[in-house]
Amino acid sequence: MTSRGLAGTLCLVSVEHDSDVRSPSPEPGVVLTYVGHATVLIEMDGARVLTDPLLRHNLGPLLRYGGMPDLEAISKVDAILISHAHIDHLDLGSLRRLDRSARLLVPAGSAKTVKRLGFASVEELEVGDSVEVGAVTLRATPADHPTKRYPHKAFGVSMGLVVDGSQSIYFAGDTGLFSDMDEIGERLDLALLPISGWGLTLPEDHLNPLTAAEALKLLRPRRAVPIHWGTYFAPGLPQVWRGRETQPPRDFARHAAKLAPEVAVDIVPVGGTWELGRD
Repeated sequence: MTSRGLAGTLCLVSVEHDSDVRSPSPEPGVVLTYVGHATVLIEMDGARVLTDPLLRHNLGPLLRYGGMPDLEAISKVDAILISHAHIDHLDLGSLRRLDRSARLLVPAGSAKTVKRLGFASVEELEVGDSVEVGAVTLRATPADHPTKRYPHKAFGVSMGLVVDGSQSIYFAGDTGLFSDMDEIGERLDLALLPISGWGLTLPEDHLNPLTAAEALKLLRPRRAVPIHWGTYFAPGLPQVWRGRETQPPRDFARHAAKLAPEVAVDIVPVGGTWELGRD
């Protein structure tokens, strides 16, 4: 796999692919940086979009395993997308570390949570809404995921995102498998799919390595990159996971090779930057 680390960031691992994991195309194109958890910097057609920023060493009892991202390298973005209100996706402490000139796009019902942060523009999106960010279009897509923000009652919606420009990228946010995934997009070049978390098991409202591979059959992307793995662990779990940190993405790649062999899978390490070319 060809990737370069985000300046100042320690990659969790340097992945040596199994034979069923294909290497990324070296042709330059869209640039992605996997910052960790559900945080991805997408650079396409001159626009910089950051998803679900989680940029702190710890989140409650959860600790970041590996180095911290270089905030200077990712703070200047055109838009920040929040997929839902859970504290590991809508983290106020992380948002305070970013440039307030960015457009902050949040699910409908969530603006009141961020209104005091001082962003120049806070826009609520309903599923199906589209906004233009420079030369790209961001379209809010459905997700099957609860919206309760502990300890408060459920509010807002959960959503994914399609970034359309010279290529088309689907960011799933957090979701379980749902049948209408086959309506997300007609020509997806890349799917960014969550596959794990900070524990050993996941409830059904999250994708895991197997169900994420099943989602590929519905989404039909050209390529897929697993996210939401290997970044944060509860106390004691690093010892449990030691030596198996890359197991979730490897499992995803193996399942994908069986269930959706036409989709190329690329494993980008935490902190890694990768270019999506045109095959």
